[in-house]
Amino acid sequence: MSPSLFDLGNKVAIVTGAGRGIGKAIALGLVDAGADVVVCARTATDIEATAEEVKAKGRKALAVPTDVRAGDQVSNLVEKSVAEFGRIDILVNNAGGSFIADTMDLSEGGWDAIVRENLKSVFLCSKAVGKVMIDQKEGNIVNIASVAGITGYSLNAPYGAAKAGIINFTKTLAVELAPYNIRVNAIAPGVITSGGLLELLNMELGQASEKGEDLPLSVPLGRCGKPEDIAGGVIYLVSDASSYVTGQTLIIDGGLTTRLVM
Repeated sequence: MSPSLFDLGNKVAIVTGAGRGIGKAIALGLVDAGADVVVCARTATDIEATAEEVKAKGRKALAVPTDVRAGDQVSNLVEKSVAEFGRIDILVNNAGGSFIADTMDLSEGGWDAIVRENLKSVFLCSKAVGKVMIDQKEGNIVNIASVAGITGYSLNAPYGAAKAGIINFTKTLAVELAPYNIRVNAIAPGVITSGGLLELLNMELGQASEKGEDLPLSVPLGRCGKPEDIAGGVIYLVSDASSYVTGQTLIIDGGLTTRLVM
């Protein structure tokens, strides 16, 4: 397979939640593959720091502080991206979050907040960017879901429900946008050292390790994942190497979900 299949030279990507962790790793990974990036998150200082790292690698970057839960701010993000670069080739819906709560103790507002942050944001960004991609007659969207949307984890029902919703939304959007040469896929990370699922399992199992070294998990590969592991999957899904792949969810979990007991 030619390395050129993974070349993203001169592509323009938007990455949400790009100020730290998985989102930042995805943004820098896309840059290493040749893309220019628009980085967004609510914290301006975080995305500005990411943008500076991008520029240090010799690519163009635009930092746009954005609350992806708000439609008007998403519209502003897209407008500024098109004004700066003229097009949008890649959208990575990474922004999300959660908090720990037993379902019986969870308030209606708590449920709505998690679903809004994880699922509604994907809808808003995909719709706004999708319209640009339809006009271009090409594009790639990758939604960051979670293995929590595939199998059950206690203490965060709305997070799992929202991530399951992302997986289904990915399939539907892939069918709707296929006639415009737009591919839509998802990634379901497992336990990543900077991810929300690590916090969830730490709480569920009574552990305190921030990096997961002490978690008694039966991960076949014997380690927690790194943000860069997810970035590699994104590069594959937005490159020509996956040109016949759409509507799919790529599980990147070290084999965690292959086991009956975790």
